Amino acid sequence: MPSPTDLPLVLHPRVISGQGGGPEKTILNSPRFLEPLGYQAACLYLRDPHDDGFEIIRQRAGQTHAPLIEIDDFGPRDWKIVGRCKAAVEETLKRFSADDDFIWHGHDYKSNLIGLLLRKSFPKMQLVSTVHGWVQRTWKTPIYFAIDRWCLKRYQQVICVSQDLYQDCQKLGLPETRLSLIDNAIALGDYQVDYSQADAKQQLGLNEDAFLIAGVGRLSDEKGFDLLIQAIAELSQSGKNVALRIAGDGAFRDALQQQIDQLNLGNRIELLGFVADPRLLYQACDTFVLSSFREGLPNVVLEAMAMKRPVVSTRVAGIPKLVVDGDNGILIHSGDHKQIKDAVQIMLEDPETRQRIAASGYETVSSKFSLQVRMDKIAAIYKKLSTTPFDCP
Repeated sequence: MPSPTDLPLVLHPRVISGQGGGPEKTILNSPRFLEPLGYQAACLYLRDPHDDGFEIIRQRAGQTHAPLIEIDDFGPRDWKIVGRCKAAVEETLKRFSADDDFIWHGHDYKSNLIGLLLRKSFPKMQLVSTVHGWVQRTWKTPIYFAIDRWCLKRYQQVICVSQDLYQDCQKLGLPETRLSLIDNAIALGDYQVDYSQADAKQQLGLNEDAFLIAGVGRLSDEKGFDLLIQAIAELSQSGKNVALRIAGDGAFRDALQQQIDQLNLGNRIELLGFVADPRLLYQACDTFVLSSFREGLPNVVLEAMAMKRPVVSTRVAGIPKLVVDGDNGILIHSGDHKQIKDAVQIMLEDPETRQRIAASGYETVSSKFSLQVRMDKIAAIYKKLSTTPFDCP
């Protein structure tokens, strides 16, 4: 096998604020999975140098032994960012003793655009992008969509993490020869813990007999956490011994806390804030709920299944490909807190169903959503690049 410095180089650029999100779990794991497949890789993160939340990314990179290159990014009007990226790429090529026919694997609209601009300086550079999903909506979203659409049409290979994203890219006119559908996946070995559910509940300050529901994700409107809170409130009001813990942070935190306070449920529902390692919460919970209106194929559902926890999820985007209603989870319609309540009540009152669904979910993840299988498919795409000419329309 060639020495690491003889291997082709893959750069994973990513624009980030705070602690990041689901894509980080794939990006930061990529180097250790790609090297046995014949590639060396590094993660290029564009971040505000004053963003204290980025320390979590540094810690995760250390845990996965991912080479991390940090690039200062001062926002949308930072026109010097391309020059800083060019300098970072040049330095990284020297560090890895790599040729200039490296692979630029973008993960968002800005890194996709920068890749196209850098190609003037690195004409042998190959262009790949993963579409993780456009879920957070702001007034700037249409602008970001337009930029990303323009960029993706000019990339050699585009990877989509769910069927609906694949169809969106088809509508852009991307030919199937340049499109791939590769589901999100996780490293199963990372989700094994050596403490019991009772111990985990105790660490969260809960009694062992409390039925714990968990939610994990950014506290934004599309996640539907307000509906989850309302569902748990109604279960509590009906006399059920339930508790809810939500891990994550975001713009809706104050509104959600106000909702909890108005319901007078501070003793049952708690917003944990950002949790760097959510395995404690997964291990403690009796049921995991995804209440989102929009998703790709969410890592948090894969993680809950890998921890052998039963899942209730809304029927959106790529989730029905992962969750089969009544088999390895319960599917509900988005926007309906009563459906959340009813599904959680089934889990609460029927331990046999809960255990069967949890076991089936684990089997699904271990057989179909392994990160090793995903990286094998991505490496195969990299190998195709030499026969996929750069054709900028």
